[in-house]
Amino acid sequence: MAGSAGLSLCGHALVVRGGSRLLATSTSSRSVVRRCTALTFTASEEKVLVADKSGDVYSFSVLEPHGSGKLELGHLSMLLDVAVSPDDRYVLTADRDEKIRVSWAAAPHNIESFCLGHTEFVSRIFVVPDHPELLLSSSGDRTLRLWQYRSGRELHCCHLPSLQEPTEPWSDKRFAASRITYWRQEDCVALLCDGLPAVCLFQLDAPRRQLVFQQQLTFQHRVWDAAFEEAQGLWVLQDCREAPLVLCRPVGGQWQSVPATAASKRVCAHLRENWAMLEGPAGTDGGFSSLYKATCDNMTTYLKKKEERLQRQLERKRRGGPPCGSSGQTKRMKAGRAPRSCSS
Repeated sequence: MAGSAGLSLCGHALVVRGGSRLLATSTSSRSVVRRCTALTFTASEEKVLVADKSGDVYSFSVLEPHGSGKLELGHLSMLLDVAVSPDDRYVLTADRDEKIRVSWAAAPHNIESFCLGHTEFVSRIFVVPDHPELLLSSSGDRTLRLWQYRSGRELHCCHLPSLQEPTEPWSDKRFAASRITYWRQEDCVALLCDGLPAVCLFQLDAPRRQLVFQQQLTFQHRVWDAAFEEAQGLWVLQDCREAPLVLCRPVGGQWQSVPATAASKRVCAHLRENWAMLEGPAGTDGGFSSLYKATCDNMTTYLKKKEERLQRQLERKRRGGPPCGSSGQTKRMKAGRAPRSCSS
């Protein structure tokens, strides 16, 4: 199951979704119909959109803390992420059935486009703030794709396994991105893959409509989360109680970790004090592992049985002919002649 706990923050409110049917804001607590899988604020910060496991999106008013949710749109499959265009004109939804849908926010039954191309569930979508016509998406098919979402046109596709060294222990492992984050200073995109001790960094070349791989940051422990801070760099939260937080910055054209500051030491101390609470939801194994399509390779089984049958027929021929009574191989007997019995 995709992550069952998370939060979203805007300038006026904090919203937390729980593992059950609970949606808590900084001013109220409300129940939802199904378990939340993703949420986001609208650009105006007046509403929060909540996607759930049944494929529906509900909106909750921030200005009316005790108002009930309003059904906005629905899918036939579980939703894994939801996003909003910077002008609040479009609602973008990603589902388990490989689709990204772009709907009108004012009339969600009107669909602007579909972004089709992924071959597994779409785990994350992200509208680029400085290039509001562009969308980033990641999937269980181990790709990061760039879209012009209003037309549904795919602009670029990065196959993540091709960026890794064959000697790396996770090079042949199935994985999906659990976080896409963006740094405006250098149009840098960081991609965190679920359960892996690495973060992939890309340069977004907007004029050429492509993603350029820059570097892979590797850590000794599994990475839980990552986020950019405009004035600092990339913060990485890892599964290490002694050093849970790492700050990375570009130095001489290459990203690398920098010594801990007084502020980061204070945060690390606070994380260590609450490690048991943090380790619970974040320490669970791959939240996307149950979302992959089940495969049933009937053809392989058929070809194997066919080969075994042919081998048995060849073996019988080498022994001097088929045994008596074999179906389809007994010669037609002449009329009036009794069939010969098999000798013991």
